[in-house]
Amino acid sequence: MFNIIKDKEIIQLFFKRSERAINKLNEKYGKLFYKLSYNILKDRSDSEECVNDTYLGVWKAIPPAIPDPLVAFVCKIVRNLSLKRLNMKTAKKRNSTYELTLDELEEYLPSAENVESKVDVRELTQIIEGFLGTLIEENRVIFMRRYWFADTYEEIAKCVGLSEKNVSVRLTRMRKQLKCYLTERGVSI
Repeated sequence: MFNIIKDKEIIQLFFKRSERAINKLNEKYGKLFYKLSYNILKDRSDSEECVNDTYLGVWKAIPPAIPDPLVAFVCKIVRNLSLKRLNMKTAKKRNSTYELTLDELEEYLPSAENVESKVDVRELTQIIEGFLGTLIEENRVIFMRRYWFADTYEEIAKCVGLSEKNVSVRLTRMRKQLKCYLTERGVSI
């Protein structure tokens, strides 16, 4: 059996400014990073470029950052870079798979004006994290895979062992629950 390097060891390599840090990070999580970017962009070359840009971003961030957990830290960078690229590519048209995924949530979340005027973005983030904490683990995985990783219903169904219809029904219910949860906490939809 092969030896998988631990995240702390990868972080230590970054602190030593060893180029092996990027290689080890890529070996351990590269497929995940690429899949996340591809789910947003649906373009192989753009996704590869975003992942490479991510490695540069991680190189610049560590040190001084000591991310815990490492994978979440890097996924956030991948996602942000992919979303920036998507915005540049689709500035005039609105039809990407990722945007269609976000459209599902649109009527259940506050508008940008409401967020800016009544709820601090950090506060909204905490409220949504609180909502996620109320879900059973399987539903939390379904929600995050759909709205954070932009997985298709088919991919989610395979991951959690449910039918696509069941995943669809659960997501519909969770969106309604989210709307109620936000309203109860004074967030205008």
